[in-house]
Amino acid sequence: MTASHILTDLRALALHRARASAADLFLQRAAADDVEDRLNSVNRTFTSPAIVTPFPSIWHSRLPGARIVPERDVLDLQPSSHDLVVHSLGLHWSNDPVGQLIQCRNALKPDGMLIALSLGGQTLQELRACLGQAEVALTDGLSPRVAPMGEIRDLGALLQRAGLALPVADSITLKAQYRDAWHLMRDLRANGETNALAHRLRQTATRRLFDQTARLYREHHPTANGQVLATFEIVALTGWAPDSSQPKPLRPGSASQRLADALSVRETPLPD
Repeated sequence: MTASHILTDLRALALHRARASAADLFLQRAAADDVEDRLNSVNRTFTSPAIVTPFPSIWHSRLPGARIVPERDVLDLQPSSHDLVVHSLGLHWSNDPVGQLIQCRNALKPDGMLIALSLGGQTLQELRACLGQAEVALTDGLSPRVAPMGEIRDLGALLQRAGLALPVADSITLKAQYRDAWHLMRDLRANGETNALAHRLRQTATRRLFDQTARLYREHHPTANGQVLATFEIVALTGWAPDSSQPKPLRPGSASQRLADALSVRETPLPD
């Protein structure tokens, strides 16, 4: 991968995560809650799970006995060794998200399950807009300050590229309230989610930029109780390692009953 195609400065990301507060990782906890809900709805007992995460403390009480795997470019996963792999809310920082999913898929036993979570495109849409507006007004330009997070359709397509069967992509949207934009940015720091883009500006931004951002945020995204609103979208990607026992789609034209008959409606032919 060439330097021009690298999204994330992995050293900066590691430093940001190292200073994150274990008590404030609400995004990671929300992702783990979502995984628990999904596993509770699956009629299967997993005996050899693995969790790819930079924050192992989140998972100790959720999947006891699971193998914790640090999130790196090359994952410490052995082929065909797990019946469940969870990639926990780090895919949006990956320089090669397809490669991450392929590594997880190769680690699955036949008919093993993968759940990968990522922050989606709606995340921080308010902060992104206000920062951009403030920077254009003050400098006549834009610089990379918030990571470009994928839309659900694009993220879902990664599952098929990684060779997973029965792919499903869905999302949950969280709305959080903060005293102001400064409070939001401090919370992002506590969650290890501040700017780690490889092509970010290296000089410290001016106080004026963030004061202007906070003013715009207060004007455009207020809540009824005098706070401001922030959006977080968590996209969940679910797929299975291919196996002969899985249901297969029927061959086109092989149906034994018409859809109109099944729905008890009249079929109207399209005009030539």
